[in-house]
Amino acid sequence: MAALVMAVAIVVTGGAVRLTGSGLGCPTWPKCTDQSLTTTSAMGFHGIIEFSNRMLTYVLCAAVGWAIIAARAAEPWRRDLTRLGWAQFWVVMSNAVLGGVVVLVGLNPYTVAAHFLLSAALIAIAVVTWQRTREGSTEPRPLVGRPVVQLTWLTVVAAGALIAVGTVVSGAGRHAGDSSDVERIPLDWTMIAQLHADLAWLVVALSVALWFVLKAVDAPVGPRRRARDLFLILMLQGVLGYIQYFTKTPEILVGLHMLGACLVWIGVLRVLLSLRERPTTDTEIPSQSDSSALSAV
Repeated sequence: MAALVMAVAIVVTGGAVRLTGSGLGCPTWPKCTDQSLTTTSAMGFHGIIEFSNRMLTYVLCAAVGWAIIAARAAEPWRRDLTRLGWAQFWVVMSNAVLGGVVVLVGLNPYTVAAHFLLSAALIAIAVVTWQRTREGSTEPRPLVGRPVVQLTWLTVVAAGALIAVGTVVSGAGRHAGDSSDVERIPLDWTMIAQLHADLAWLVVALSVALWFVLKAVDAPVGPRRRARDLFLILMLQGVLGYIQYFTKTPEILVGLHMLGACLVWIGVLRVLLSLRERPTTDTEIPSQSDSSALSAV
């Protein structure tokens, strides 16, 4: 859970770096300046914001390291959890390097978008890890039929596309991440924002359909609750998105929308993971002779 929380926190604080125009508060990498590893008083507020976000990466690494050590020390040892922990670690390291590239190329919007998408990948692995810690290591048992699983996967893909297009909206939009003239994605912002809204409505429609299908097939309460939670998150995120669009994307609302994007992604993944179970131990099925004995009794 700590690793998941920090994965979301690094996204939100990264958004704060951009929205305060502090993206080049530390103009180089891995040092903050050519002469100093840390921010200096001459760099002011922007240097503090950018350097603080960099330091949070170490907190994230500590949380991921904690997960790896806990998985490795567990009795019995869970190889699956250990591998998931290391997967988080390597994604964090890759994103740290990509973050340095973002600074070195002057906040190129394509690298900024990739930086966010890699953070979404980290959140996905962290969600799976968190879920697997509460399950056994046995083979998964489906709780619903294949058509429901396929509908859920379609919702996951649509949500992924929604988030990806959201990075294009940001890359073409008003918040460049620095007070200087930063290159923007050469697309009509209104058009790409409309595509983003259309995808959002598609995800909402799929989540509603999934919710009703789960009720219709009398699915276990877990998947139905996860589908309900996803729908509520989408409604709040949609309202926030429209408000920020019509109010010319104020910084605070954009930051909250980034948090909402993380929650939507977590919500849709939790729906998918709730469609199967992994018991801690295999339930023993009585043999035929045992069944006969029980019948005699």
